[in-house]
This record gives sequence, C-alpha cells and structure tokens, in this order.
Amino acid sequence: MRAIRIHDTDDGPRGRLDEVGLDALTEGDVVIKTHFSSLNYKDALAITGAGKIARQRPLNAGIDVSGVVEHSEDGRFSPGDKVLVTGWLLSETRDGGLAETVRVPGFCVTPLPDGLDLWEAMALGTAGFTAAMAIKRLKDNFQAPEHGPIAVTGATGGVGMFAIEMLAQAGFSPVAVTRRGDEFGDQLSALGATEIVSPDEIDLGGKPMGAERFGGAIDALGGAPLANLLGQTRQFGNVAAIGLAASPKLETMVVPFILRGVSLLGINSVECPIEWRETIWQSLAGPGKPAHLRDIAHETIGLDAVEARCHAIIEGKHNGRTVVDLAR
Repeated sequence: MRAIRIHDTDDGPRGRLDEVGLDALTEGDVVIKTHFSSLNYKDALAITGAGKIARQRPLNAGIDVSGVVEHSEDGRFSPGDKVLVTGWLLSETRDGGLAETVRVPGFCVTPLPDGLDLWEAMALGTAGFTAAMAIKRLKDNFQAPEHGPIAVTGATGGVGMFAIEMLAQAGFSPVAVTRRGDEFGDQLSALGATEIVSPDEIDLGGKPMGAERFGGAIDALGGAPLANLLGQTRQFGNVAAIGLAASPKLETMVVPFILRGVSLLGINSVECPIEWRETIWQSLAGPGKPAHLRDIAHETIGLDAVEARCHAIIEGKHNGRTVVDLAR
C-alpha cells in the first residue's frame, strides 16, 4: 500500500510517499481500508521536519482517517462498518492515516455517526473536533453568549474557521484575530465573525492585565498571544488553549486568575475520553455541523500532493482545510 511515511534522514525526520506492507504497521485489532484523511498543522510539522512529532521512525504520518473496516477482532466492529479515527497518538507512536490501510486498537475507533459521510468526517477531522471540544469546555464551565465576545486566534486555519462558525451557530459573537484580515475578512465575516482584529491590537506590551475586552477566547498560538488574551478576559471568563503555533511558553502572572477569576482550559483532543468523543461527533453530525463545511474544506488532494501542501502550511500560505483522498 502507499503511505506518507516519516523516515530519519541526514536533515532530520522527513515524510515521503512510500510503499509499506501491512506487516510493517504498528499493532492493532482493527484494520481499516482508508477512504479519506486530512492535513493539520501537526501533520505539516511531522512531514516537513519542522517539529519532531513522530516519536519512533519509520512511521506513517497522518493524525486523521476515515474508512471502512476490513478486519476486526474487536466485537464492537465488523467488516463493512464505516468508522473514523482522530488523534490517539496516530503519527506519534502509531502508524497514521495518510496511508491506504490503517491498523489500530479498537478503542481508537469511533463509528461514523449518522449525518456525516466519510469525506465530511475528514473535512472536519481533528480541526473540527478540536473546535467543538473547546466550545464544549467553555460551555461546561458556564461560558454564555451574554458574557461577551469570544476571541479566536489563528482564525484563518481549520480550527479557527470552524470555531468561528460553531460559536456563531451557538449564539456567541466570535472575534477573528488574524494578520490576514485584508485577504480573508469577507470569508471570516460570512462564517460569523462579528469583528476582525490584528494581533497587534490586543498586544498588552508585557503587562499582565488590560481592559476587560473579551468574554473568553479560543487560542491556537500560545506564548505572548495567549498571555494577552488572559489579560483582557472579563471576570469569570474562560480561555481554551488548543495549540502552540507561536510558542509553547506562557509568560504571565496569576493576576488574571485571582483578580478576575479567569479559567485557562487545556484542550487535549488526542486522548479525549471516549464518552466525550462520541458526544462531540454526534453533535458535529447534527446541530453542531458547520453550515459552510465545504467552504472551509475547500480542497481535496491525493497523496502525491501532500508534501508540497505541508510546506505551504508551515510557510503560512494555506487557509482552511485540505482533505486527502486516498483513492487518488
């Protein structure tokens, strides 16, 4: 079978299109004939070598996959079942979804919910799932639309675009934080963004707190942008941290947490509990399904185009979502 497989090279880990046998795959009791995968920032880091995602090599890349069960030793699944897998250490310690066949433990597999087809599941993928998980965490911690607008950083990426539309559909007022407002402002507004601001406009210059501007936030950047958001969140608001594209470091003070009761919520979609997974995917197949799914996931490519697209993602020349058709 064909797969994007990460190898050690003289220049560090790199992904390339390769031929791989089923016996070379990491262990699992469910074998899936893949139909679609997708590209996330994490995939781009792994394939280009910009980040050491694969902890063992060689290893197939791809943190998302949807397809049909070919073989199962797990009693919950039978040949012919339509399923999906996101996270669960795919492309880290388990062979991932950018391959024509995937083998994984049964607990990693989620039945495809009614209301989604296999392409739509990957149009959403980890990006849509992460956005939905972040919103669930906000709401579970008493975030309400009347508390104020929700800032969304990385607004032109897959998670950001889904977060904006899902927040708007849930009655919130999302604020898109991006340097690409001139290029994508109309699209972000169509998704539901009530305001588009540059990161420079929310820069506190190192101060721990500023005026209470946002009811909460979903942050994909970490580092200084996350610190700036914490310092401008209103009393008892929530900030969901979903990524670290700017920096894994967070230099701030406890002042926003103590004086304003702000909560910082960590979003780990990789090892999200199974019960949460099924609830979130059911929502994404129903009332939480983005109305502009095909506008956000505007591109479907084959395996041979993956490497070039990953470089574009790292270089900031990509927006929205890219689905990978494993049959191409």
